[in-house]
Amino acid sequence: MATTTKSSSSNDTAAASSPSSPLPDVTEVTIHPLVLLSATDHYHRVARGTRKRAVGVLLGSSSRGTVDATNSFAVPFEEDSKNSEVFYLDHNYLENMLAMFRKVHAKERVVGFYSTGPQIRSNDLRIFDLVKRFVPAGTITPPVFVIIDVRPGRESIPTTAYRVVEEVDSNVPTAAAGKGGDGSGGAAEVRKTFAHVPSLIGAMEAEEVGVEHLLRDINDPTVSTVANLVKAKLSGLSTLTEKLVEMKDYLTAVSEGRMKPNPEIIANMQAIVNLLPNLNVEELVRSMLVKNNDMHMVIYLSALIRCVIALHDLVLNKIAYNEEVGDGLGEIMVKAKKAESGEEKKEDDDAKAKKEKK
Repeated sequence: MATTTKSSSSNDTAAASSPSSPLPDVTEVTIHPLVLLSATDHYHRVARGTRKRAVGVLLGSSSRGTVDATNSFAVPFEEDSKNSEVFYLDHNYLENMLAMFRKVHAKERVVGFYSTGPQIRSNDLRIFDLVKRFVPAGTITPPVFVIIDVRPGRESIPTTAYRVVEEVDSNVPTAAAGKGGDGSGGAAEVRKTFAHVPSLIGAMEAEEVGVEHLLRDINDPTVSTVANLVKAKLSGLSTLTEKLVEMKDYLTAVSEGRMKPNPEIIANMQAIVNLLPNLNVEELVRSMLVKNNDMHMVIYLSALIRCVIALHDLVLNKIAYNEEVGDGLGEIMVKAKKAESGEEKKEDDDAKAKKEKK
């Protein structure tokens, strides 16, 4: 299975200060290309150009905390923009579609649901409870919630996965405290919320071949390979900048006390910093400058050769076109030749006539 970089964003998590979930932990969520294509098509059919979002069901398998979403289907969904508590999800349609999918793919089961977000909304917990009813009995791994960002401007991984955890909130005031007490004591209340789960894009060999053929049809033939490579480099650098800014925001929040430090995240950051080269070495700086100059020289010469070859081909095409079709010049040259041959013939006749008179 070929995978891309995992999503490690933690800004959208709704994790609590003291989570205690009795459910098994979901350690990783793998999204296959078919799910991304289906979700994108669903969004463009029902919610493109609006503030609505598309919601669907994820199908696949799960094992030892790893969820593998290999397929999906859309579900009719509507929600009131003014009242977040009002929404509609077609249960009958979901049951019928699930029954038909079982006839085709018996091993695929409900592993969660997706939304085009791009953020968590208040109805998502209620949708989670509804989708959980369709999870087969005896399933250990709970369903997951995946936000698939279909916006074209996004350059990082388009999926963000969440699992539901239970947190204990001890700051809920009791009825007695609300009437006449000081409100300092409160009853503990268990609430559900979403916690972030690492997600990645994975594909089987057959799916990789299909995606390659799809991208081959989408590619613009007028764009050269060098332009594609430069565009890919720019996209990678932009994503790197986004991740560095995210790391900076996390460290700032930890230093200011707004977030608790995570030793694993800090250790990964330290490992990344240790892998960076030391640019203060004069020999390394000179080597990079020489390499950069060599690359620019090659690009400059390649551009010059390409322009010369293009001009040469243009001249050859013009000559061939004039010879085969003609743009008026050929006919003029033929007429001129005929006129010249006619005048020469007339001069010869005059010369013969003078000789005969003599």
